[in-house]
Amino acid sequence: MRAIWKGALTFGLVNVPVKVYAATEDHDVSLHQVHAADGGRIRYQRICELDGEVVPYADIDRAYDDGERTVVLTKDDFAALPAERSREIEVVEFVPSDQLDPLLFESSYYLEPDGSSPKAYALLRETLQRTDRTAIVRFSLRQKTRLAALRVRGEVLTLQTLRWADEIRDAAFPALDEPVKISEKELELSAALVDGFAADFDPEAFVDEYQVELRTLIDAKLAQGDALDTAETFGEAEEAPGGEVIDLMEALRASVERSRQARGETGDQAEPAPAAKPGKKAKRAAGE
Repeated sequence: MRAIWKGALTFGLVNVPVKVYAATEDHDVSLHQVHAADGGRIRYQRICELDGEVVPYADIDRAYDDGERTVVLTKDDFAALPAERSREIEVVEFVPSDQLDPLLFESSYYLEPDGSSPKAYALLRETLQRTDRTAIVRFSLRQKTRLAALRVRGEVLTLQTLRWADEIRDAAFPALDEPVKISEKELELSAALVDGFAADFDPEAFVDEYQVELRTLIDAKLAQGDALDTAETFGEAEEAPGGEVIDLMEALRASVERSRQARGETGDQAEPAPAAKPGKKAKRAAGE
């Protein structure tokens, strides 16, 4: 890995020199566009609308247009911003980890200690582990001020950049405002279905099937040429049943039954144990 940022993590008066590395990478097969008629490569060019000339990337600046006027911002303009010049990752507060909405998370980075002694780095790491808190930090990266969560992963401090609060859209769906009646029986069957799929999460158990199939297709084309029968390569795909599920109870029962059969349980175990009969008030509350 190659460091993309170098500076210091500041924790009160403690200064921790660090290097920042991207923690993830894209595993997608790299594809490019071609002309369907002859296979010629399609390339994009940056052309100036005034003189029609191709402009090298090094000669391109950015601009803001308010509808009436345009302001050109050069690379020197961006470099002059105080936040851009800062080489600090500043800890601003420590918060309970469960208060962070997953919708806020963006990119992930590793922090490597960059100094002769990693003691300050280890101190902050151990402090985060013992207090079970997440540090909220501020820093600048690639001409943007970032908010991020500083956490521990194994022996490494990690940064997860966060979206700003005004970047999260409101989920305003009228259908969610409608009252819905759910019976106790439906809840029992749904809970049984959850239990049938219960497991400890292991990310290594999952693969990107689309990329595997795409690589298989590419390999087959390389071996056989473009005249390829996709069905012969992958087999016939089963049609998934479409349409809206009308009988929720029946769908839950069938799902629980299929889940239990997959685990080798008998039909006698398919129905969950009956719950105690609720009183009249409980029945009314449950919509029965």
